[in-house]
Amino acid sequence: MSLNIIDLIKGQLGPALVSQAATHLGESESGISKAISGLLPAVVGGLANNANNPTVLDAISGASSSGLLSNLLGGSSNNTLVTTVINALFGDKLNGLLAGVAKFAGVNESTSSSLLNLVTGATLGTVGKYAADNNLGASGISSLLGDQKGVLSTLLPAGLSLASLGLDFDNWFGKTKETVSSVASTAKDNFAEDVAVAKEKIHVAKAEIKEDYNNNNGGGSIWKWLLPLILLALAAWFLWKQCNKPAEDNTNVADSTQIVKDTAAVAATTDSGAVATTAKTDSDIDLNGAKLKGYVGGMEDKMINFLKTDGYKNAADDAALKNTWYDFDKVNFKMGSSNELETGSQTQLDNLVAILKAFPDAKIKIGGYTDKTGNEDANVKLSQARADFIKAALGKAGVGAQVLGAEGYGSKFATVAASASDAERAIDRKMSVRFAK
Repeated sequence: MSLNIIDLIKGQLGPALVSQAATHLGESESGISKAISGLLPAVVGGLANNANNPTVLDAISGASSSGLLSNLLGGSSNNTLVTTVINALFGDKLNGLLAGVAKFAGVNESTSSSLLNLVTGATLGTVGKYAADNNLGASGISSLLGDQKGVLSTLLPAGLSLASLGLDFDNWFGKTKETVSSVASTAKDNFAEDVAVAKEKIHVAKAEIKEDYNNNNGGGSIWKWLLPLILLALAAWFLWKQCNKPAEDNTNVADSTQIVKDTAAVAATTDSGAVATTAKTDSDIDLNGAKLKGYVGGMEDKMINFLKTDGYKNAADDAALKNTWYDFDKVNFKMGSSNELETGSQTQLDNLVAILKAFPDAKIKIGGYTDKTGNEDANVKLSQARADFIKAALGKAGVGAQVLGAEGYGSKFATVAASASDAERAIDRKMSVRFAK
């Protein structure tokens, strides 16, 4: 799972900044929020499309020491780094972007322009700080940006499209569309080949039967009923192949599209997106010089990055944090149990304790979830008991004061049908944590 830089940037664009921008620009807070929701994925998508552009890479490298994040509202206006990158990303499409966002959010185009500077400044500052903190050079920044390719597919808010922003699908999504088309073409070719083979088999069988029939001078009465039966069986086999083969190929096309969608979906407002297509490998996660064993882009990595960008400190209240949950990658309970963890779970609990001790001002809440099977009252009770268990474990480890609550939600937020396989429903059986105030 690659790092989702959208999550880092959102920490800089919280309710407090939205309120300040609304007052400064004479717009409603809802209008400011809507405009930002359209501009942020456009900027990140633009950076992904310019991942190897020296101008963009130099601007990001220079942003870490520019002080952009300390004064986003005022510092982004007429900032050379910001205007240079905006021109590099959008060029002659800039006016279309500003007009599209202004119409969508119900704000003036001048406001849309100011907010583009603000969002671009937040993006450059955040990515620049992350690159500096993690010692990323130009190639590392380029790779990080390239991982965000296609982010617009799931992040553009409802009611806003690429066309309305004056942006071109093929340029913004790169090879995504081409890849899906290629898979579909391959499936079509394979189907055509199977049809041709089936037809040939029927043709050969008919010829052989006809030859036997002639050699037997009419074949006697047996051939009068055996020949139609054989031809009918062959025709049934051919129809079965025709009906089932496209279904298999269409599944492959859908799966390929879903892989693209899921990869981009990591950038959604929740951190519980499931990208099951990338193998998870343990690596060292930096915690202020200490090393934690975890997944790059996993729970620990995301939480630490959010805290390092001052996303928690800048959040105005609990409402600004409540929609972003971080799923435990390794903490699992034994089937039906609320007090027995699977082997390997303790390591991640220890990592969470280390993070909380490294950031003593941070507060969290625990959430427990089940799939849709079974009695819902029992599901809620089980998920609550599991959330309480983790809260108690953190208390015993000395960070209980930083845990503000624990709640079991049962299957309230489950997304997979109860009739699905156990493996498919596993995504809904999880424990999560979020920051709180």
